[in-house]
This record gives sequence, structure tokens and C-alpha cells, in this order.
Amino acid sequence: MKILIKNGRLLDPKNGIDQTCDISIASGRVVGIGKADPSFEAKRVIDAQGLAVVPGLVDLSVRLREPGFEHRATLESEMHASLAGGVTSLVIPPDTDPVLDEPGLVEMLKHRAKQLNQANLYPLGAMTQGLKGEIITEMAELTEAGCVAFSQAVRPLIDYGVLFRTMQYAKTFDYTLWLYPFDAGLSKGGVAASGPFASRTGLAGVPVQAETIALHALFELQKSTGVRLHLCRVSSAAGLDLVRKAKAEGLPVSCDVSINQIHLIDQDIGFFDSNYRLDPPLRSQRDRDAIRQGLADGTIDAICSDHTPVDDDGKLLPFSEAEQGATGVELLFSLVYKWALETKTPVLDALAKITTQPASILLSGAPALPPCGQLDIGAPADLALVDLDAAWVVNRETIFSQSCHTPFFGYELPAKVKMTLVSGRVVWESA
Repeated sequence: MKILIKNGRLLDPKNGIDQTCDISIASGRVVGIGKADPSFEAKRVIDAQGLAVVPGLVDLSVRLREPGFEHRATLESEMHASLAGGVTSLVIPPDTDPVLDEPGLVEMLKHRAKQLNQANLYPLGAMTQGLKGEIITEMAELTEAGCVAFSQAVRPLIDYGVLFRTMQYAKTFDYTLWLYPFDAGLSKGGVAASGPFASRTGLAGVPVQAETIALHALFELQKSTGVRLHLCRVSSAAGLDLVRKAKAEGLPVSCDVSINQIHLIDQDIGFFDSNYRLDPPLRSQRDRDAIRQGLADGTIDAICSDHTPVDDDGKLLPFSEAEQGATGVELLFSLVYKWALETKTPVLDALAKITTQPASILLSGAPALPPCGQLDIGAPADLALVDLDAAWVVNRETIFSQSCHTPFFGYELPAKVKMTLVSGRVVWESA
């Protein structure tokens, strides 16, 4: 279907474009940027006057809860939520039930997503069988089935011998490992970041050293193997200093942070609000300031939603017993834009953290994938139309995820996605 988007403000970080122009779409791809060719006969003309046209967002951590946790959310509900937030490419952690450690499970998940014909889904394969940290999976077969990289999700990998062999194997076949840096022993039993707030409230703490010790170990093993690493959800100032040094040494490493850590700190937990029970835990204002600095200086490559739907049974509990996680995929653009406004970050620089830069991380381990997070001529027409001047309140009526548990409940956020296209098809449109 031929579509012409007229009069929109095109924001494309990859090409440094911020200007009002038309976009022509045919056969699912962008075929023209600028004034439309008079011979282009569009079946649908979309007037984007007053709206920004942005590349479809790329979210590096979205749990869709299928298979195995359909009582918390479904593939359909969470993909619909992602499209309502302008997210068109989703990276799926392997900690489903069963775990994504067999090619058949990966193929089944991709087939289910293809049937829904909505967002692009990119699964991470399990590094070890059952995510138990003992036996390396058949990575070659999982790659053929559609996995873009390999991860332990948030499961501990205590045996450094297994990790070292996994890194050697991954380096041999040019696979990327996506690792969440935490020391299982130091993290055990912790529900909040160690510090004055945890001490004052009596919550068991997770020390910063749980992150930094894990990072030291990962970088030492990486130096020996040369494997490409992506570090997921770095949360502390000390951890970011180590990442900054590793990059300066030339190690092939990238990292992301959760949108939660950009805006919130441990004191926001208040009177034990379980919506703030997150992993990694919210840390101090110093750590949040360091994260914002890391975004500004390029230490942090990408921002993700870390979307983890939790049902009422998992959240309506005392804080220390509540399940970790929060809804976030449909809030990603608004929260990133809020951060950009607060810090006076140029809109293209902020947008790059959820489009071109996460796309680069995704494609580094799977170069055969079609491009995403950009609007080049010939690229898939994955894009969103956004009203940057709109304001909306996060509540049960405005969230499309099956789970409404988020620390941003009740917040008024800037910017609202009005329409989302995937491969040139309008897959979501606001009422």
C-alpha cells in the first residue's frame, strides 16, 4: 500500500534530520523523503501537521510473558502496548517458561509473533541450558532459529569457568553476549540499594559492589577472549566508571540503562510502595546523576524500558515480598522526552538512545537483520507520529499493557504517540 505522510516534522538521528517534509512509503519501505514526487499516487494520505515523525523505537528489554506467564500478560496485549508507545522492534530476554534454550521454542515464539503481524520481535537465546549456568546451549542452532544474541537474563552465572568457555565459544562464532552484571552472593536477599534509605527503613540492601565486582570479572575475562559484550541495566556511578574505562581501553563493550533509573532514586520508594520494587534496585541521587552524565558523554549507549509486567498477586504484597518489575514499554518515548526536556538534551541526541544506538547494538550481533531505528530511503517503513506538545496522565485508562504496575502511575508525562506504522502498515492509531 502506498502511503504519503505530509507536513510532519521529521526527526531522524541517524541522518541528523530535523525538518518539516513529506515521507513517501511503498511496498513497506521508505521510498521518498522531502517533497513528494507528483507521480506518486498514494492510497492513503496522512496529514502530520503539528506532529513529529520519528523512526520506530528499538527497545532492548521487553518481557512479553509468553510462553509460560500468560496470567500476567500475553504476547498480543504487550505488543499492542509497545505499538501504542511507538516501539516497533522488541528484544525479548530468554527467561520465559520454558526457557528459550531450544530452537523449537524460539521458532514457536517467532511464529506466534508473525501470526499477530505487529511489531518486530528479536529473541535472545539462553546462554546455558535452563539458564542454570552449567551447560552451554547449542548457540549455532539457536542462531539459525532466530536468536540475535545470548543472555542469562537476570539469572546468576556463578561458575566463571562456564562463563569463560561461553565467551570463547561466542568469540569464535562472532556472537554477542548480553549480560546483567551482578554478583549473586552479594545480591542475595536484597530488595533495595544499600545506603542510608535502606538502613533507615530496615530493607535488606544490595551493595554497589554487587555490580562492580561482576563488572571487574566480566572485563577480565573479556580481555582474554575478545568477545563482544553488551551490559544490561548498569545502575551505579561506580559501575559506569568501570564501563567508561573499559571503553577507553578499546574493549568491544556497550551498555544500556533502564528508564526507571534515569528518573527515580531509592527515596522515591516512600512508604514501601511495591511499584518501586525493581531490578536493579533504585539507587541514590548521586547514581542517578551519574547515569544522566553517562548518557551525555556517550558511556551509556541505549535506554530501554525493561518492561516486566507483574500481576496484582505479585505486587500487592509487602515491599520485600513483592515481585520485581514494572510496565514500561509504552512509557519509553514520553519518559525519554521528559528527561531530554529536564536536562536540555537536544531532541535528536535523546531520540538516538532509543532508535539508532540500540539498533546498532542489535545489528552488531545479527548483521543480516533488516535495518531498524532509522528512516533511510529503502529502509523498512517502521515509524511513529508523535504529538510532542501533548500531555497525558499514566493511569489504568491510558495504559494498554495487561499490567498497570509502574512507579510512574499518576505522573503527567509529555508527548503522546498518535500513530505507529510497521513495514508501511498502520498498526496502531489513537482514537
